[in-house]
Amino acid sequence: MSLKETIMVELKTAMKEKNADKLSCLRFLQAQIKNKEIENRPNEITDEDILQVIKKLVKQRKEGIDQFTDAGRVDLADKEKAELAILETFLPEQMSEEQVTSLVESVIKELGATTMKDMGNVMKVVLEKSGGSADNKMVSQLVRKQLQ
Repeated sequence: MSLKETIMVELKTAMKEKNADKLSCLRFLQAQIKNKEIENRPNEITDEDILQVIKKLVKQRKEGIDQFTDAGRVDLADKEKAELAILETFLPEQMSEEQVTSLVESVIKELGATTMKDMGNVMKVVLEKSGGSADNKMVSQLVRKQLQ
């Protein structure tokens, strides 16, 4: 079953359970996927495209949590946390920091990278090899640390 079909099943389940928070989050996700489909026309949308949409929304939720917490709006931060939990169920299992570190080290050796000028190439290869299961921010920090 494709990721789009899985999201539809979850949407229908949320409707039956009358779970308003989950339903609104999934409807918003559905709208963002539809926008991506329109953007990709005439090509079909792939699971990779849908993962990009979900990652973007997860990043927005994390930033929102930080901003609401800093502003003292715990109620809105809690809402963002709930949406974040729902969205993360559709992402692949995330790699641990140790796994990402070893991947970064192996890619740096493979490419022979030595300076910060090589960071873009290293990032590109690491993200391709991780298959979307590594946090981009963590990868960036580890690559920067290794190349300095």
